[in-house]
Amino acid sequence: MRSKSSTVRTHSSATALAALLAGALALTACSSGDNDKKGSGETTGTAAGSTVTLPKLDGAKLEIAAVWTGQEQKNFKRVLAEFEKRTGAKVTFVPAQDPIINFLGSKIAGGQPPDVALLPQPGAIRQAVQKGWAKPLGAEAVKELRKNYSQGWQDIGSVGGKQYGVYYKAANKSLIWYNATAFGNAGAKEPKTWQDLLTASRAVYDSGVTPFSVAGADGWPLTDWFENVYLSQAGPEKYDQLAQHKIKWTDPSVKRALTTLAQIWGKKDYLAGGRSGALQTEFPQSVTQTFTGGDQPKSAMVYEGDFVQVNIGETKAKVGTDAKVFPFPAVGSTAPVVSGGDAAVILKDSKAAQALATFLASPDAATIQAKLGGYLSPNKNVPVSAYPNAVQQKIAEALVASGDDFRFDMSDQAPQAFGGTPGKGEWKDLQDFLKNPADVAGAQARLEKDAAAAYGSGS
Repeated sequence: MRSKSSTVRTHSSATALAALLAGALALTACSSGDNDKKGSGETTGTAAGSTVTLPKLDGAKLEIAAVWTGQEQKNFKRVLAEFEKRTGAKVTFVPAQDPIINFLGSKIAGGQPPDVALLPQPGAIRQAVQKGWAKPLGAEAVKELRKNYSQGWQDIGSVGGKQYGVYYKAANKSLIWYNATAFGNAGAKEPKTWQDLLTASRAVYDSGVTPFSVAGADGWPLTDWFENVYLSQAGPEKYDQLAQHKIKWTDPSVKRALTTLAQIWGKKDYLAGGRSGALQTEFPQSVTQTFTGGDQPKSAMVYEGDFVQVNIGETKAKVGTDAKVFPFPAVGSTAPVVSGGDAAVILKDSKAAQALATFLASPDAATIQAKLGGYLSPNKNVPVSAYPNAVQQKIAEALVASGDDFRFDMSDQAPQAFGGTPGKGEWKDLQDFLKNPADVAGAQARLEKDAAAAYGSGS
């Protein structure tokens, strides 16, 4: 199955959002505890003041599946509890495994599909529709979407002109978080360009701290690294072509991006634990080891999206003071803006399932989770003041201000077999490249072979 350009609404002028985000983060880099308290104290439009009408569903039972774990899962259960309170329905959270399409397939084959599933890839939504699993959203859910979401976020949840997905959660995947103490001790400055990033990395390394944690045990952060470099360097038109496999992974633009990545990945002393250590580092550890260890953390920087804050929260570091953030530097003429997200899709059509989708499309639901931190909503009617600290408030502000001006995660647009399966496809190919960053040609050949097979079969 190919990614259709009409499904992912994108524009070539991401410059404005990148500039806005850079300015926002600069303003909030030194946010104080007072600002943090102010952010959580001014919340309006919360669940207590309902803005969406829901039916009474006394006795109804629902299951909702997602791959979320830990604090993220706990926070989402708070949202589900509010839905239960308002409707009288009982909602059970079903932990899913990646790739979620395979998980759902086994559930459906066994006659026990969940009522709703949160799918992290537009490609997975299209597969669910093609397999006949996904059910269109009803009139009330569509009404909430049109009221609360930009056209771009509506488009990436639609297939064949019908609305199937509610993008309940978004992610800004163009951020690098850093240990303020390590940066200060090294005299390093927040970089604006890739060359600046290399300069800062060298300063950190010379100070005795390893520059980066890379979550190589999880393939998906490696795809995000690549996408930011590629979007900035090759530009949005090439990005869209590669996302749809209209150009091959053997294209010179891919060679250039991998060669650029190797400027960091190829320096084993720049990676916590070296390349072999990086390949054994899972995402949560990549974050926590950056913000623990006092003056000698295992790394000074970690790349990933706004959701990094959930894992920072597991340490004693405070966002805005101990843990700071800058936009992914410009590799080409423009800094990249890559977004991702999770969409609620109905698998068992019922009054209760439609009501849950409607609730998740409302600002009421998103406001509850926004207040708990580590979460970003594309819902433009969630009050910015709901986010618990100034840094997150500005990230949310920048996302809403962008409207449709973003590029969606490339691997999430791909067929699941290529862009979303552990140990296969792009995830595995980039892990192999991290293991041997000198083999650019070999990495390109493997990526193209796997992409051609997946796009050709639509799996």
